[in-house]
Amino acid sequence: MLILDFSFFAIAAPAVVFAGISKGGFGSGAAFAASSILALILPPGLALGVMLPLLMLMDVASLRPYWGKWRWHEARLLILGGIPGVALGAALFSVVDDDVFRVLIGVISVAFVIWRLCISRGWITISAGNVPDWQGGIAGFGAGFTSFVSHAGGPPAAVYLLSRGVTKTEYQACTVIVFWVINIVKFIPYAFLGMFTLETGLANLALAPFALIGTWVGVKAHHLVPERVFFAFTYVILMITGIKLIFDGLT
Repeated sequence: MLILDFSFFAIAAPAVVFAGISKGGFGSGAAFAASSILALILPPGLALGVMLPLLMLMDVASLRPYWGKWRWHEARLLILGGIPGVALGAALFSVVDDDVFRVLIGVISVAFVIWRLCISRGWITISAGNVPDWQGGIAGFGAGFTSFVSHAGGPPAAVYLLSRGVTKTEYQACTVIVFWVINIVKFIPYAFLGMFTLETGLANLALAPFALIGTWVGVKAHHLVPERVFFAFTYVILMITGIKLIFDGLT
């Protein structure tokens, strides 16, 4: 049950601002931290339902600053692969309970941190080159699926885009257009699965200013704040919330 009290907004408002900063300036990779945080205090379905309209608002706010700066070939492959990934996520969501999704969101959160740590330590390398198109489709499928079940489609998309040697701004622009489309596709099955309620709609109205503020800050910070500082903070949050979600789901 979603109760719009002070404790909800004390957690949700900072989480939404943080998601907006990520969406607006840092490739969307950390935006799903907000969903993980909300899943600590809400059933996973409600947490995802609260976040999707806000993420769509952030997408629209991010489109103009990065319009046309994406690499369309790469973006198109991710979108085409992402649509069937969303369909698989919808099919899975309809047959499993909340605890399964708590564990799944937690595992994705922790895995994201481990993946980024391995890259920073040089244990995993992503070399830029002529990556075949089918890998873009597979990355898109993974992005669509993980985006549906936890709003965490960033890592699969990031692996593919970085392997294509895109610039920082091209990378950001590609994630904006790709997840704008994927989030629109997700909206229909979310509605059919009952993930939108009157309470989530009221929460969206109240949290919309925080989403726009975060996105605006993210766009400005894109050229000012070192990515290392932003993501270091993100990793701490994701590791803590991910472990907590796994524990809650298993116990």
